[in-house]
Amino acid sequence: MAKLLSANPSRIGRPSGPAMPDGVSESLSRGTPKRLRDDLTLLLGTDKVLHRLIDLVRYASDASPYRYIPQVVVVAHDVSDVVKTLRFCGDSGRHATFRAAGTSLNGQSQSDDVLIDIRKHFGGGIRIGDSGNTLTARPGTILAHANAHLKDLGRKLGPDPASGHACTLGGVVANNAGGMRCLVSQDAYHTIKCLTFTLPSGTTINTAAPDSETIFAEAEPALASGLMEIRDEILADPNLVDRIRRKYSIRNTHGYRLLAFLDGKTPLEIFRRLLIGSEGTLAFISELTFETIPLPAITSVAWIALPTIDEAIALVPSLVGLGAAAVELMMAPALRAAGEAFAGTPAYWKTLDGNAAALLVEFGADNETALNAKQEEVREITKSAHLLTDLSFTSREQAIELAWHVREGLLGLVGKQRPQGSMLITEDVCFPPAALAKAGHDLQMLLQKHGFVPGVAGHAAHGNLHFTLVARLDQEEGRVRYSAFMEELVDLVVNKYDGSLKAEHGTGINMAPFVAREWGDKATSLMWKVKKLADPHGVLGPNVILTKDAQIHLKALKSVPPIESIASSTQCIECGFCEPVCPSRNVTMTPRQRIVVRREMARQPDGSGILQRLQREYQYDGIETCAGDGTCAIPCPIEINTGALIREFRKAERGPRSERIALAIARRWAIVEKVAVLALGATQFVSRLFGPGIVSLAAKAARLVVDNDLMPAVPGPMPKPAKRRMPSTKRNGAAAVYFPACINRMFGRDPDATSTMSIQEALVEISQRALRPLWIPDDVAGLCCSTPFSSKGFVDAHQYMANAIADAMWRWSDEGKLPIVIDAASCTLGLAEDVKLHLSDERRARHEKLRIIDSVEWCFGLLPHLTIRRRLDHVVLHPTCSMTHLGLVDSFKEIAEKIALNVEIPIGTTCCGTAGDRGLLHPELVRSATREEAAVAHASSANAFISANRTCEMGMRHATGRPYESFIFTLEHSSRV
Repeated sequence: MAKLLSANPSRIGRPSGPAMPDGVSESLSRGTPKRLRDDLTLLLGTDKVLHRLIDLVRYASDASPYRYIPQVVVVAHDVSDVVKTLRFCGDSGRHATFRAAGTSLNGQSQSDDVLIDIRKHFGGGIRIGDSGNTLTARPGTILAHANAHLKDLGRKLGPDPASGHACTLGGVVANNAGGMRCLVSQDAYHTIKCLTFTLPSGTTINTAAPDSETIFAEAEPALASGLMEIRDEILADPNLVDRIRRKYSIRNTHGYRLLAFLDGKTPLEIFRRLLIGSEGTLAFISELTFETIPLPAITSVAWIALPTIDEAIALVPSLVGLGAAAVELMMAPALRAAGEAFAGTPAYWKTLDGNAAALLVEFGADNETALNAKQEEVREITKSAHLLTDLSFTSREQAIELAWHVREGLLGLVGKQRPQGSMLITEDVCFPPAALAKAGHDLQMLLQKHGFVPGVAGHAAHGNLHFTLVARLDQEEGRVRYSAFMEELVDLVVNKYDGSLKAEHGTGINMAPFVAREWGDKATSLMWKVKKLADPHGVLGPNVILTKDAQIHLKALKSVPPIESIASSTQCIECGFCEPVCPSRNVTMTPRQRIVVRREMARQPDGSGILQRLQREYQYDGIETCAGDGTCAIPCPIEINTGALIREFRKAERGPRSERIALAIARRWAIVEKVAVLALGATQFVSRLFGPGIVSLAAKAARLVVDNDLMPAVPGPMPKPAKRRMPSTKRNGAAAVYFPACINRMFGRDPDATSTMSIQEALVEISQRALRPLWIPDDVAGLCCSTPFSSKGFVDAHQYMANAIADAMWRWSDEGKLPIVIDAASCTLGLAEDVKLHLSDERRARHEKLRIIDSVEWCFGLLPHLTIRRRLDHVVLHPTCSMTHLGLVDSFKEIAEKIALNVEIPIGTTCCGTAGDRGLLHPELVRSATREEAAVAHASSANAFISANRTCEMGMRHATGRPYESFIFTLEHSSRV
């Protein structure tokens, strides 16, 4: 039965522009073929098989230029699911590909058959051993999270790719990733101590087990004996042995790592090493143990700019000899572009001669004295160089972050500036370091010859260069140009310099056809033997690393049809950096996937069945469960705020009637506040009489009748109603105006709180103690930051409230003379950033004169004037997404460190997904967003759980069962006489 009251159906149409020839075929309009869906569902269960059309489309892209539509997506929960799926593929003649973060640049994580997602349920499981000298984890663990566990122990993992905040350990090992600070001796091949793997046959081996060699030989006799035969064949050929050692003296991830046959002496020792860099084509790695490396206590960076690349490269050996943690090369075209794009970069970058180059160097040491000594040595070796500017080192955290942001931001910079419809192809090659200057010149000339930007950069200490090609791969001319460039690139790297065609990004699809060109027929035939021994039925990753198709790198190249330009969405490079912070990542879609699906709609002609089905399925997955918090813009290289795109879709759903109702509500917001307080009071009363479950049951019953995107759920205990009266304050002598957010005028203390003090009373009290009194105007009721209306796409109501609050704040502040303090971070962000975008020119000019201060910033300023009289043992913090946007997380943490001995921000903390009332409408969004954080909170014995936004605190309470409340209460209690 249709619900009596439903949200308007999706009004999102098809993006303008012509349909594309690579659109999904109508044969997949119903998703996974029925027999395949039924077979896998019977085998694994319904919750582990994604089969809808929208699921297949959203998994069809990764960070590479390729696009393969899977027939089905298996979300494996454990090794047993992987074993069942691989055996099913072997028995039915199908093939499978593993996918974790999908940040791979060469097509390793895509499949046109069975795709196995190992991100969602193979994360965590981190165990630290030997005082931090080892770390064990599962393959879905994000690299940055692993390093966060090691940081306090003064250790880190060796691999250091630029995607560290998004990529997973499984991908790091599968590609043998390197990075800017990663020496060859510190990559995964050299630092993996042991691992657990599962072969396509189902055999699972833990290499750390004492009898693992015996188990391996007995379970897989053909593989074990075959590996030893290959080893004997290699050792019998001195020329091949010499070539293997020489090839791996520099970075090389092209093909299977034949060095394993020289470093390993037994079948399992050899195979364990072969798995590293095998890109999921030999086995599934379900657990890994790394040997860690020291983390310097103090670091500093400097830019060394020189007139030519030759002069820059000439300094590299000496800098490496001094122990530089990183020596990054950037050439003038990249530096000039970065100088225009990034605030705070040196002014001279914008006027650099085209032949100039610069080295970004980083040094680390155990103490400042040792670091200063290294810096003096650098000055000594550069004093005779023709430096374009004075050499200056900095250890300031912000300056170091900016330097690396510039270096890591090149991909986003090119992505922003590329023509509409073009695709990015990121390549990395490696030359013998002694030949780097000449090879760099040759590479730039080759890029120019084929019409590509010669913006080369790379890890100079290792001879490793990166460059990005911009091409229209949906057009014949673009494909021909790309193909011609690749042929000449192979000739340059292999024949002229005997370098590596892939240095650290893995082979993937795009370099698979050229393995024999680099390695020769004999070495390549040995690689094929390895593949057939481990995977005799060809189940895993066909055409990844090895292929019989010489044109595979020119097939399935993705088009990039234009979509909405809101927040640069049309420029998305599909890198996936946004995904780890997205609240809906574990329940529906991620920002990248929302854009990927929207692009598929653009590929489809008007009226196609594919388009219509995607529009229907996008309603819940893409629109309703997007928190709209904008956190995705922070890690995005192009700063795309997908939430802004989704808010536009929500606007499109609003008809004239709903707009009128919303405007009427905005004009009567004071009544809404009173009703909310009364309703919360009634809820508390009913809960006391019948138990808390009765309210949740009533909400569930209502949601059976009213649309879930209109009727909130009650997923847990609701807070007490707010006090009806504000504390008494005076205008005369006030240091600031205090505007209590409407969420704090409606929602009061946690239901289990014993204190009756309101947040308004607490903030007024601590401000008075610090001799910085606040004044609360008498007419705050009925006014809000307007975000409740903008987030739902109500244009008229948003406009009305934005004007009303802007006028009130101008009046309260005496035309900008007094600052205005807000007690909820999301409201502060809305008032400071969003409101001004919807004002007339006159009002905007006035609004920009206001100083709007969040309570975190205000209380941080009060600290020197407060006496902390008691400290808690342990507090757990939840920094909100708005706090992150406002740059207040560090201040929030410093406040907590004043009032507690031990301060913890759980690793993996992101936006909680509450997003105003979005988390009440869709509690599954909050559960998805807080999965990692909730696990820490559940196990914690902290004295307090604190945040700085009432609805976020409510969401965290529902997700964790812990009483999250504002830090203001804890600060007031700690400073109370």
